[in-house]
Amino acid sequence: MFKVRISPHWEIRRAENTALDTAVLLSLLRAIEEAGSIARAAQTVGLSYRYAWGLLREAESLFGHSLMQTGRGRGTSLSPLAEKLIWADRRIAARLTPTLDSLASELETELGKTLGNTGSVTRLDASHGFAVAAFLKQAGESGLSIDLRYRNSSDAVAALSRGESDLAGFHVPLGEFESLTMERYRRWLDPKAHKLIHLAVREQGLFVNPGNPLGIEAITDLARDHVRFVNRQAGSGTRTLLELLLERQSILPSQVSGFENTEFTHSAVAAFIASGMADVGFGVQTAAERFKLDFIPLVRERYFFAVKSETLEQPQMKQLVSVLCSSSFRDAVNQLPGYDASDTGKILTLPEAFG
Repeated sequence: MFKVRISPHWEIRRAENTALDTAVLLSLLRAIEEAGSIARAAQTVGLSYRYAWGLLREAESLFGHSLMQTGRGRGTSLSPLAEKLIWADRRIAARLTPTLDSLASELETELGKTLGNTGSVTRLDASHGFAVAAFLKQAGESGLSIDLRYRNSSDAVAALSRGESDLAGFHVPLGEFESLTMERYRRWLDPKAHKLIHLAVREQGLFVNPGNPLGIEAITDLARDHVRFVNRQAGSGTRTLLELLLERQSILPSQVSGFENTEFTHSAVAAFIASGMADVGFGVQTAAERFKLDFIPLVRERYFFAVKSETLEQPQMKQLVSVLCSSSFRDAVNQLPGYDASDTGKILTLPEAFG
């Protein structure tokens, strides 16, 4: 089976100038950030020192600003412009990766059909999450074919009920909002026809800049003057949970500056804040730590794969469950900040999961 990988690629040009391909430049800048030396960085990324130096000069000529800073005894460091380029690339990847992963999965399936590969493929519609990404990696290593579409939880569960997918990934908060959130999904989930595979428990909370300079501690702080917020897209489970938290505190969306600024993944929210474009966001702890942000935990939630009971008896699905129950996958989930794999792989009926 072919594996397709699609990565974001961007160029910069000024008027009629030749476009600057950022791919090699960004690799070099990241290596300089790590090594503190152009020579060592060039060696790391497989470039000659002369070529690396020429690439830096070409970019500096285009921007009209330096990309490097040097100081006696301090080696070479990146200028604010170079750091901004790296952050721009991380933000682009955070925003586009789920869409590109879904497209890559579609292309793999179409290539397989064209080439006559008729092996069993499991169709997965899921809300984007780090444990889902870890599962896809291990499923691929185990030889499982997964046709992935990232979409919000409601759309994923609705697609399962229409027979458009075999698994639907969705998340439900523990505690006071559990029953209210489940009401959204009950129209599509039938206790007699569906079961749940427990994926993980994860922590949701507020992302703030390192050291929490604005002293943000709770949801009520989102309504403070001069606090800039970045939200998840309408329809996402994380945004729905945030709206419930705001409603409990009698805070209107209009009172939150930036409520309509939206990103499509937890990582994109974190990148937005780390880039200095907002002060606070809401999402899972893993994203905050990957972008070196502080995290204020607020709610724990469970992430499930919903599946038709009869599908669980199919060989492909049994193999899939065995991957979820494996010690290697549980270890991978437990290594994600804010994730707990204690019940990973457990199969539950809806009454067992929610009473």
